[in-house]
Amino acid sequence: MRASKPAFSRLLQEHPLLYLRRFFSCEAGLGWRTGAIFIAVCVMAPVVTLCWFAFHGTTEHWAHLLSYVLPTAFANTVLLLLGVGVLVTLLGVGSAWLITAFQFPSRRVLSWALLLPLAVPTYIVAFAYLDILHPIGPVQTLVRDILGYDSPRDFRLPDLRSLPGAIFLLGFVLYPYVYLSTRVMFATQAASLLEAARVLGESGRSAFFRVALPMARPAIAVGVSLALLETLNDIGASEFLGVQTLTVSVYTTWVTRSDLAGAAQIALAMLSIVAVLIVIERHGRRRQRYATTQRARAVQPRKIKGSAAVFAVILGWLPIIIGFVAPALYLLNETIKHFSSTGGVSQQLLLSGYNTVKVAFLATIATVTCGLLVAWAARSVRNGAPFTLTKLCARVATSGYAIPGTVLAIGLLTPLVLVDRLASWFWQLLGNPDPGLLLMGTTTALIFAYLIRFLAIAIGGIESGLARVPPSLEQASRLLGETSTGTLRRVHLPLLRPALGAAALLIFVDTMKELPATLLMRPVNFDTLATWLYAEAARGTYEEGSVAALAIVLAGLLPVILLARTQFKTTH
Repeated sequence: MRASKPAFSRLLQEHPLLYLRRFFSCEAGLGWRTGAIFIAVCVMAPVVTLCWFAFHGTTEHWAHLLSYVLPTAFANTVLLLLGVGVLVTLLGVGSAWLITAFQFPSRRVLSWALLLPLAVPTYIVAFAYLDILHPIGPVQTLVRDILGYDSPRDFRLPDLRSLPGAIFLLGFVLYPYVYLSTRVMFATQAASLLEAARVLGESGRSAFFRVALPMARPAIAVGVSLALLETLNDIGASEFLGVQTLTVSVYTTWVTRSDLAGAAQIALAMLSIVAVLIVIERHGRRRQRYATTQRARAVQPRKIKGSAAVFAVILGWLPIIIGFVAPALYLLNETIKHFSSTGGVSQQLLLSGYNTVKVAFLATIATVTCGLLVAWAARSVRNGAPFTLTKLCARVATSGYAIPGTVLAIGLLTPLVLVDRLASWFWQLLGNPDPGLLLMGTTTALIFAYLIRFLAIAIGGIESGLARVPPSLEQASRLLGETSTGTLRRVHLPLLRPALGAAALLIFVDTMKELPATLLMRPVNFDTLATWLYAEAARGTYEEGSVAALAIVLAGLLPVILLARTQFKTTH
């Protein structure tokens, strides 16, 4: 018997007006539904604008880019992504299996300490290691003293300003994305599966490669995709290390050469890579729904002693030392030296800190509010046509996190200018003088960019919180005469406080760390801690920049501690 058509298709074929009537008259009301559509349109506007810019550029732009810019930048970007992808997979999967399968000294501390590199943005790690591994820096000086060399001309380590150097640093900072998702997968796998493999004659190594690793493939795909998206969004580390990536090319083409069309065309090439990464991630976890959901006995770690335990401790702590401890100690030392020599912090740095907290606070409020609107609109519908369109709006609204900051900034230019012109026209129509630019070149535009970039965090956290609220509470509220909005206010919001708080914390810290979008969208003479650090690194004044870097790292520790506590509870 032929399967019936989905309700959405049947409804559209029967009568499109009936679909619209059902859409705007469903439980959640016109306001929630319209708000979700408006937010989805705002998220997609930069992408549409970017395509318009790119394809309306002259052929001379394309010819120049294809001859001189794109080949090198595209090759460097692909090689960087491949190298970082391999390194984060090895570090993340290896450390996750080490913590899951073996019992050794400091294992309990390592289980959460392996997340610490997430607190250090990639550009801060590059900033720190450029000084740590400088030819006359502490590491190379110590090595030459041990080997008996007097001058950097006699002996020096390979230059960190290179593609391999960028792969090395980014890999040791971004591996926690893979570690976190894979660790949870390993910890929840049934021990009976591995025991069955051992009974059938497989060695421990073979059981890992033939049983545990294939089952963890969806989690690995998710973690690697997130790490590669962060790599693609990076601009500070790549520029500090002298690697001409697509992101750096977008920035230099727009800011240095004032070539907006060329920057849009390079950004379009970046979006193609983003699309490929998303397809790979979806393909990697396409069979995730077939995983067992029954409670099973977790894998029990095997106790190891002697040289094997020492080797495990070294392997476990090495990524933490490289990705977090060394740069954090360097920043602390440089900060102490700065305070010892100057006795305080400059007014410009204090102002940058104030600007950072202000825009991060406003962006967090706006993002969490919009995330709540989209998540509640998606929850409030049930079956039929409204469900399909609202869910689509929610998915579109979460796609902003995959758009690199430089691409987002270029795509927002035309929509913001258009809104400014419409507002100016309407204001003058009322007999008032021209108000000038209301959005472009203001902190409002910067906050709007943050909102689009981090809306996925708010929606994901709130949807997870809503999923834990029993439907019976909502049904009881509606039976007692509450509206959808009243149910949200009186029933769900009190229960959503932990989820809202966690989402707000993550957004606040991510906003503080965001560099690419801030560089391109900030008002004139407006600095945040991230842009201040970027400017100080460009000038080579590391002591002043270290204060801003340490402040960002300390703020980044808050969500990492929260994440570590959650992960620690679920895997122990």
